[in-house]
Amino acid sequence: MRRKEMARLVEWKASAKRKPLIIWGARQVGKTWLMKDFGQVYYQQCAYLNFESSSVLRNLFREDFDIKRILAAIQIETRLVIEPQNTLIIFDEIQEAPAALTALKYFYENAPEYQVIAAGSMLGVALSGHTSFPVGKVEFMDLRPLDFIEFLEAVNEKPLVDLLKSQDWILVKSFRTRYIELLKQYYYIGGMPEAVASYSQQGDLEAVREIQKRILTGYEQDFSKHAPNAIVPRIRMLWNSIPSQLAKENRKFLYGLIREGARAKDYEMAMSWLIDCGLIYKVNNITKPAIPLKAYEDIGAFKLFLVDTGLLAAMADLDARSLLDGNKLFEEFKGSLTEQYVLQQLMAQKIAAVYYWSPGNARSEVDLLVQIAGRVIPIEVKAAENLQAKSLKVYYQKYQPELAIRMSISDYRKEQWLTNLPLYAISELSASLKDPIR
Repeated sequence: MRRKEMARLVEWKASAKRKPLIIWGARQVGKTWLMKDFGQVYYQQCAYLNFESSSVLRNLFREDFDIKRILAAIQIETRLVIEPQNTLIIFDEIQEAPAALTALKYFYENAPEYQVIAAGSMLGVALSGHTSFPVGKVEFMDLRPLDFIEFLEAVNEKPLVDLLKSQDWILVKSFRTRYIELLKQYYYIGGMPEAVASYSQQGDLEAVREIQKRILTGYEQDFSKHAPNAIVPRIRMLWNSIPSQLAKENRKFLYGLIREGARAKDYEMAMSWLIDCGLIYKVNNITKPAIPLKAYEDIGAFKLFLVDTGLLAAMADLDARSLLDGNKLFEEFKGSLTEQYVLQQLMAQKIAAVYYWSPGNARSEVDLLVQIAGRVIPIEVKAAENLQAKSLKVYYQKYQPELAIRMSISDYRKEQWLTNLPLYAISELSASLKDPIR
């Protein structure tokens, strides 16, 4: 299974200014697999240490940060001779040994020749607390579920990926039926590596659903294991409310849907915990579409999405038979699966500034706004065949954007101010902002 982030790791290895690297991401997105695969392919040997499974390793950094002593202990534990240029050192579940995070600073300052990668499923929670962190001494890399392009490659559809990258839209149109069928599969399967690998090998959607349910159960167990006891019930209630929140016509998050009388202050810590774990995305409304978007965010109005569209389908018990029912799957939960999908692809493209626009006392809403190359790009997400973009037209008349994007299952076409980009071609968003029609 190819992950795009492998190229980033190769760049890191070759960099003369390399620092210890921390990979951040939710549990089960493939951090351990990626680190080990990178070590096996690009190094002669890999010294793998898991701080969750070894109390000896957790105590390793408590005495001091003498790198020679630490390396000696690693060699004893792994039974390897650590050679800087051909050994990758992996610290997995590093949040279980907070002092190990601090030790990364000393690897950078006193032994920069050693190549160290760290990761942790609850790392975001640890960093949001009082854990000492080596600011400026490490690099970060986000890892998310497989995006649609990675999914296509995983199910042996690389030629379709290459065709999208060519942006030969006339030829792409010839294969639109195949793209749409695969997109429906992705809606159901999502991008969690274990689910994708299972489907690629067996083609069994029931097995995929069992894996998804097991992942969701693991997340709920993490709530009890890692979160403060006082907020665990609220985490569960907020988490379980997300499918119903997204099923509303207006997907703005309402605390009252969690339970009657619920208030923001009652659930702020629970929401922050889920965000820090990487399990949910928070998309804020903005009051004005100007650069930088963050300066105009309305912190009181937001939507919450899950880390993965397949997990959302599993939480909602979406039946696999929906894949056979034409294109109705795109409209499930009033189109929320499609909006979840689009957001997930944007996040995979490292587009950090993602918001939506819904002016007060108005019925218009632009589903998503992104900040790319110093421009604010409005995006209308259309799950149905009806392509009337009324809200986008209101936005255009008010702000006169240079360009607007409508994402739908319809074919690519570029009009005066509006580009229709097929849902299966979101990977070509940045290129479509500047390329002429082909």
